[in-house]
Amino acid sequence: MPFIDHVLQQPSYGWKDENGNLVRPGAKPLLSEFFGRLNVFRSRKNWLPLLSWIKVLFLSAFFIIYVSNYLSWKTALVAFIYGMIIMGTHGTIWHHRYCTHGAYTFRNNFWRFITQNLTINVIPEEIYAISHHVHHARSDQPGDPYNAQGGFLYCFLADVNHQPIAKNLCRNDYHRVCSLMRHTGISGNSYERYQYWGSYAHPANALLSWALNWSFWYLAFYLIGGHALACCLFGAAGVWAVGVRTFNYEGHGKGQPKQREGIDHNHKDRSINQLWPGLVAGEWHNNHHLYPKSARSGFKPHQIDLAWYYIKLMSMLGVVRHYKDYKKQFYKDHYLPYQTDKRTLKYQK
Repeated sequence: MPFIDHVLQQPSYGWKDENGNLVRPGAKPLLSEFFGRLNVFRSRKNWLPLLSWIKVLFLSAFFIIYVSNYLSWKTALVAFIYGMIIMGTHGTIWHHRYCTHGAYTFRNNFWRFITQNLTINVIPEEIYAISHHVHHARSDQPGDPYNAQGGFLYCFLADVNHQPIAKNLCRNDYHRVCSLMRHTGISGNSYERYQYWGSYAHPANALLSWALNWSFWYLAFYLIGGHALACCLFGAAGVWAVGVRTFNYEGHGKGQPKQREGIDHNHKDRSINQLWPGLVAGEWHNNHHLYPKSARSGFKPHQIDLAWYYIKLMSMLGVVRHYKDYKKQFYKDHYLPYQTDKRTLKYQK
């Protein structure tokens, strides 16, 4: 079996049935899998998904405090900008284009650390990056960890049910996981430690990173605007943490063929370009599936790409050493041929 097909922990209901078709479990098996995989008393190896959702619960508490005590039009606008634009763009910059696809490289580890911690720490890099490689290799096929054809809940609970790495990898396969994660700067377990914890990351390092990141940002927000601003922005991060889990369901047409001629040029899967995710986070998803390793996915003039603007600025400042930009290839291989075919059909009529 190819590495990409067994690097993730298969759910109890499986990826596909005996005929090779996607298993579409109902709410009950999905929720049973979800809570079972959060149970560290059943297995210590469930610690990483549990940690991820503990962060969501804490951020939800900040959101409740904010809404109960500090809600106003002014703070709501600030929360919208931070939660929707800043958090979203940072997710694209760090988790998506760097950790997963290596679309650009940093001049040194200092600037990698700064970029990693530009916002409140929410998503574990390991859960995001490894599973996203599988997503691209098996997009909209059985084994895709957030296959939109499995339904909303299938995607929403994917970070627990489908995205963690397998717990029984052989030494060579675990070393391949390490090679996919090493550039992120996350300290990895030895193979023996992986066998004990079931993860690339070590819980002590993850907890320390979380504590330092949250302490820094709460103090910074407090010094700027008191508890009101701190609770506002931590609450906004909580909204993003929940909302981001819905993206791939929407970004792949909710499992339906929703691609549009002249807008979506990649037809190998059901990914679509959407205006809102594109504008607020640079996530032009169909473009991205055409050129996953590109540091830019907003290829057309109207496709604003805030993540790309950050990467380009850091390159101009000498912080980013190298990046990959496939805009010219997009125009050459897809957009211009489409325009030519369109004109040809018009003249034939």
